[in-house]
Amino acid sequence: MKISKITLYVSDQQQSKHFWIDQCGFILKREQTLGPVTWIEVAPEESSETSFVLYDKGVMLAQNPKANVSHPSVILSTEHIDEIYTHFQSQKIEVGEKMSFPYGKMFSFKDNDKNDFLIRESD
Repeated sequence: MKISKITLYVSDQQQSKHFWIDQCGFILKREQTLGPVTWIEVAPEESSETSFVLYDKGVMLAQNPKANVSHPSVILSTEHIDEIYTHFQSQKIEVGEKMSFPYGKMFSFKDNDKNDFLIRESD
């Protein structure tokens, strides 16, 4: 398992993209529209294993009104999501429902302080 993405909840995705790319020197790894969601991913360089996802706060709150958009979300990735899901359940870790999307499976979990994390299938 590795840390693959950190989601930054932003009020203006294009302004944030400009900040990270034009001002900080990051590169655009992905920009894709999926229905109402525009996925913008930036990183220090193409070979970076960890990237920032610039996610619209308003869209996240429309999807999940209880989402805490005041701080970043950490996304872990793995090629063994089913095994990790089963392992976390056996360890009595609070896990969310495993969800399947066209781009892969994912689930959330909480640590002992009730901080939320997300695990997704590797690309």
